[in-house]
Amino acid sequence: MKKLLPTSTVGSLPKPAWLAPPEKLWSPWKLEGDHLLEGKQDALRISLHEQQLAGVDIISDGEQTRQHFVTTFIEHLSGVDFENRKIVKIRDRYDASVPVVIDEIARQKAVFVDDAKFLRTQTDKPIKWALPGPMTMVDTLYDNHYKSREKLAWEFAKVLNEEARELQDAGVDIIQFDEPAFNVFFEEVNDWGMATLERAIEGVECETGVHICYGYGIKANNDWKKTLGSEWRQYEEILPRIQNSTIDMVSLECHGSRVPFNLIELVRGKKVMVGAIDVATNIIETPEEVADTLRKALEFVDVENLYPCTNCGMAPLSRNVARDKLSALSAGAEIIRKEFGI
Repeated sequence: MKKLLPTSTVGSLPKPAWLAPPEKLWSPWKLEGDHLLEGKQDALRISLHEQQLAGVDIISDGEQTRQHFVTTFIEHLSGVDFENRKIVKIRDRYDASVPVVIDEIARQKAVFVDDAKFLRTQTDKPIKWALPGPMTMVDTLYDNHYKSREKLAWEFAKVLNEEARELQDAGVDIIQFDEPAFNVFFEEVNDWGMATLERAIEGVECETGVHICYGYGIKANNDWKKTLGSEWRQYEEILPRIQNSTIDMVSLECHGSRVPFNLIELVRGKKVMVGAIDVATNIIETPEEVADTLRKALEFVDVENLYPCTNCGMAPLSRNVARDKLSALSAGAEIIRKEFGI
């Protein structure tokens, strides 16, 4: 019998300090060449071990082999210049130095497939692998070639689809597309964002998910959240589109946020990764707090479709904090399982 309330992380976990300086995004590697390759594999082993110790049911790679959840995928594509960067405003919130699209986009070789194959040999638990979604990729670079966000998104969808199919063949059970941009550019989601995401999963037969959050716990995101008022209803704009899509599951930020739980009703029937861990604070949730978030969600999602999760990635947190938060997530899910007698 399949385990009910299987827990997972959204994606990133803190890297060991010997691999990259901790608690920051776009953290540079401390190793190079063969040492870097070996170090990344060691970090994958550690990440797997810590997830298992914390009782996590669906294992992720912790994004140990990538610097950033979007740009690491982009840097493996041809047609993108990483040397002569530009400053752009990401998600209409903060400035970042990003690569520039200078020619046709193409995927010359697999990006994460070898990493996925390696992780598959290390565990027989289900594996979830995160890829950036087309719209969020478009929003994380400067386009000097296509001159159209939509055209570029379709090109990204094509290469993402190639990668997703190979990840599936490598033994990945769930492929999750990260689309925080869905929470910001509602008109574009409706015009082409959802359509390009559907293109990215075309022909993919393992489970697929989309992760939509309010961002990492960095200052620019936290400041933005303060402007959103007493209720965060962004999901209301996009969940109906997801409900009508072929995506199997959706990941939502629920704990420590002002998202009304009843919005989950808009995706009734889909699997929902309910964010029950706040990644924007170092305070460790109690198992009971996690359970309380899950109980609130269970009013709007059937128990067999509820997947307890973190709100977002935890790369900017310390390893100890991330570890304790994962343990709380597992313990909170176990409280609910006992309430259901399972």
